[in-house]
Amino acid sequence: MTIKRMDNILIVVDDLEAVKAFFIALGLRLEGETTVEGPLVGNLIGLKDVRATLAMLRTPDGLGIELDKFHTPDAIRFGPVNAPVNTLGLRRVMFAVDGIDTVVARMLEHGAELIGEMQYENTYNLAYIRGPEGIIVALAEQLPKT
Repeated sequence: MTIKRMDNILIVVDDLEAVKAFFIALGLRLEGETTVEGPLVGNLIGLKDVRATLAMLRTPDGLGIELDKFHTPDAIRFGPVNAPVNTLGLRRVMFAVDGIDTVVARMLEHGAELIGEMQYENTYNLAYIRGPEGIIVALAEQLPKT
């Protein structure tokens, strides 16, 4: 059996509205939002007394980012909010973009922090930004082949 595709990644958040707005400003579309709770959900994820609000966002090519706000049990913060990129665990998500300078400027207007940017050889312009709750997003714009 082989993997067919990557469907989505999960980001647990405290301020669902701020993070949702950040990803919508980046260009994802809100697919839906719901609240889940009860023993079936708890058994699936290994927690008791679960109640969470989920928002599913999708990139234009269909990759999902699921944002979960846990009402019960309380979410547990692991490490500092603005942990550096070399902190163990899932540290960032990267999106291919056109017009990277425009995207970075738009995200800075929405409160993102520019971590850094560079041109990688003659192939990509790259930028790392930090959004709400310390979420790191990398942006990559492929340069025309010369």
